[in-house]
Amino acid sequence: MKASFAKARRIACAGLCVLVLSACGNKKTTAIPPQPGDRAVATVNGAVVWASDVKREAVAQGLIGPGEPLDTSSVSFRQVLDEVVDQKLLATEAVRRRLDKDPAVQRRLAAARDRVLGDIVLESAVGKVVNEDAINGLYAEMLKNTKASQEIGLRQIVAPTQAEAEQVKVLLAGGATFEALAAERSRDENTRFQGGALPPLTEDLLPAGYAAALKDAKPGQVVGPFKTSTGWVIVRLDERRQEPPITREAARPQIIRFLTFDQVKDLVLDLRRRAKVRSLIGPPQALPGAPTEPASAPAAAALSPPTAAAGKAAPQ
Repeated sequence: MKASFAKARRIACAGLCVLVLSACGNKKTTAIPPQPGDRAVATVNGAVVWASDVKREAVAQGLIGPGEPLDTSSVSFRQVLDEVVDQKLLATEAVRRRLDKDPAVQRRLAAARDRVLGDIVLESAVGKVVNEDAINGLYAEMLKNTKASQEIGLRQIVAPTQAEAEQVKVLLAGGATFEALAAERSRDENTRFQGGALPPLTEDLLPAGYAAALKDAKPGQVVGPFKTSTGWVIVRLDERRQEPPITREAARPQIIRFLTFDQVKDLVLDLRRRAKVRSLIGPPQALPGAPTEPASAPAAAALSPPTAAAGKAAPQ
């Protein structure tokens, strides 16, 4: 029931957008493709539904990302096409009943029109900035400003007492293998049957006790025992290596979000500077018993992306 209601509500909202666009021109849709390579996929009382209309709705629903393909022969395309058809039918019926003449409806149409046109302006502005050259440039800057971390591979044996840990160290000195002793003597169930191996960690993620003990250790060296919250630990440092930098493809979504936000922020701030905006209401009033913002909360300006000396900063 909830899914059906959500679908009906989505169709109704999209139908309002269809009504907005039809109110802008009141011209019957022609058979001229709205964009190169577009394809007519249905008609509704003579009005053509294009594949791009269906893809736009699929993007709005989050079924695909902007620019991603949607095969016209797929089940998903057919489902979204049916919703677009329903939207057009509802919008047409609203006009037939002259609901679009109601003042309250016209206010909603105007608000929806503002949203659609605002989205189009943002898409146009962002499309000029978020391109491969900008992505490559910001990725290069991000690599330049990122401090490489060392990745550490180590194994551990955790003993309940210092005396037992010292016994383990004697056995290691006598030729016993670290992996075998970890399986036999370690109390850490997460690592004992992996020969005591811990997942690779960067230096900044090492617990305080480990970081201090391993500070000057060389690969192959056995360190400890030292006390931690889990017991007395003996560690063998297997390797130190530079953590590989993030790849361009892995960083790409984050870079695109950063560039998009930055462009939208600049555009809106510029429009506000050039506009005459005057608030007709006073500042918000604190409600009795409402939670207050802590004094340590960051200022609004601190929430904006940082800027580098050369211009825009790369996302961290």
